[in-house]
Amino acid sequence: METIVACGREYRIIKLLGHGKGGYAYLAENDEGQAVVKKIHHEPCDYYTFGNKIEAEKRDYERLRKVGIRIPTMMAIDEEAEIIVKEYIAGDTVFDLVKDGWTAEPFLDQVREMAAKAKEAGMNIDYFPTNFVIRDGLIWYVDYECNEYTEKWNFENWGIRYWSRTPEFLEHLKHLN
Repeated sequence: METIVACGREYRIIKLLGHGKGGYAYLAENDEGQAVVKKIHHEPCDYYTFGNKIEAEKRDYERLRKVGIRIPTMMAIDEEAEIIVKEYIAGDTVFDLVKDGWTAEPFLDQVREMAAKAKEAGMNIDYFPTNFVIRDGLIWYVDYECNEYTEKWNFENWGIRYWSRTPEFLEHLKHLN
């Protein structure tokens, strides 16, 4: 079984949860329980420019926490190895819900509340529905990415396009298969 070491602790990889612009997120476990272990990568991304990714994760986590957006707790950060360990929020993503033909309507008020908090703080979060996990009727923003606020990338102008079976959502599905 593959393992990852962060901050001197070994985590057994259970499965890949996702691969994003900034890294690979794995569901992992050790004697303390399950966690998400995110290993930063330096793969090229033609539509996004990065600075120091591990510093951005730290900074963005604090910004999100301060404005009250529901996020998993950062449990550890290994700057040298470029690994973040965070609380695992079990549940389906909003993306899975929409993909499986269900409506995200019950969660729109919650994401709009998050969007309002983010806008008030001068930032956008990544509203793509894979970044939102549903647990006990609440949505959690499980990514820490946030950027300076622009109308173009806010929820109503960009994110909402992927919160139902829109042409953009269906086009994205085609590229997954």
